[in-house]
Amino acid sequence: MNSAPSDLPRTAGELRAAGYEPRGVKTELHDNLLAALRAGRDPWPGIVGFSRTVLPQLERAILAGHDVVLLGERGQGKTRLLRTLAGLLDEWTPAIDGEELAEHPLDPITPAARRRAAELGDDLPVRWVHRGERYTEKLATPDTSVGDLIGDVDPVKVAEGRSLGDPETIHFGLVPRAHRGIVAVNELPDLAERIQVALLNVMEERDIQVRGYTLRLPLDVLLVATANPEDYTNRGRIITPLKDRFGAEVRTHYPLDVEAEIGVVRQESRLVAEVGEPLLEVLARFVRNLRQASVIDQRSGVSARFAVAAAETVAAAALRRSALTGEEPAVARPVDLDAVPAVLRGKLEFEPGEEGRETEHLVHLLRMAIAETARSRFAGLDLRPLADAVTDGHLVATGERVPGKDLLAALPELPVLHEVAQRAGVAADEPAGRIAAAVELALESLFLSRRLAKEAGDTATVYGP
Repeated sequence: MNSAPSDLPRTAGELRAAGYEPRGVKTELHDNLLAALRAGRDPWPGIVGFSRTVLPQLERAILAGHDVVLLGERGQGKTRLLRTLAGLLDEWTPAIDGEELAEHPLDPITPAARRRAAELGDDLPVRWVHRGERYTEKLATPDTSVGDLIGDVDPVKVAEGRSLGDPETIHFGLVPRAHRGIVAVNELPDLAERIQVALLNVMEERDIQVRGYTLRLPLDVLLVATANPEDYTNRGRIITPLKDRFGAEVRTHYPLDVEAEIGVVRQESRLVAEVGEPLLEVLARFVRNLRQASVIDQRSGVSARFAVAAAETVAAAALRRSALTGEEPAVARPVDLDAVPAVLRGKLEFEPGEEGRETEHLVHLLRMAIAETARSRFAGLDLRPLADAVTDGHLVATGERVPGKDLLAALPELPVLHEVAQRAGVAADEPAGRIAAAVELALESLFLSRRLAKEAGDTATVYGP
């Protein structure tokens, strides 16, 4: 984060002379969102697959000045979406220097800040707060207390000689400290119901009450939250009065098409080796198959993190194979997909009665995804010359110790191989590993369509008649 520009006002008098008027956080979000939409800028960088569904609803909620709860299964990007809200805040905003809360110098709300403003007048010092500091996130856990969220009496301040009834003995919690900013509560139903009650005044009356103190603080916050569907979590619920105070409930979803799924994986994954578009498509289709499979507990969902982890696992397998064979660059091939079911099985929840068959189901669904991808990529392409070449004795081996050049060397020169590479987005002059990845996908499709056999050995897998 860069420091605030040096030409910004440094006192309340300079601030007033420059025309900085107090503006509520919801008004700020409203104005900046409208400006972005009118200018054609994307207000939601990094959000994939929500442009026609979730984002219009969220934008309407912001323009209406509503607090928002995002409801959806795990791994749908709810937290990621909330974090982008900070980008709609002003980059820098003034606050009274030396105060606990980010109070506007021309609109203080705590007794101490008001007293300082009256004493110092135009000389009240100003600090500048970056928008990144105005987004506060809290993961709701059963042990969260009212003191954590709202505040509590500070025994140190009492010990300093202040009266127990003095409102300045209060140590403010997370919500008051987010004054003039955004408070995000993840997994809101996990908060105990008596703790949720403490948020009622914050959301409606915009004030706080701490241990009998009636401290009227006109808090200026946008409260946003995430929750899983209640029929899955069973750990708690959002109490009815609190739910009623949220102006908007927006339902999120998993990517609606393969392209969006690939976009999420490509954006979020940190790949240590090349993973071509055909294999990313396989993983995207694999995840979509999982979300439709009756053997998977769909109430828990299949997180987008599964697809991301799968891509990273495939890339790691390719990098390991590159280290064993010395082939550069490290390029993922279909053989590397074999690592996915065993490694990621624990990220899924299966229906009762499927114990012991988890890997079998995953392998089946992965093969379905490979076949679907091959049909999409090689539609209308006659692969019979490739099948005939293998049947005529050109056996092809693949495995973690088989470099791409050896896989290609096992086959005669065939025009169809160039077409296969082209369909996979690989040019004829590219490294052997990339071409081998495309050819191996074609061989795997022939195996899955029962036009070739495949025999797995200890060190290699061989495609044959």
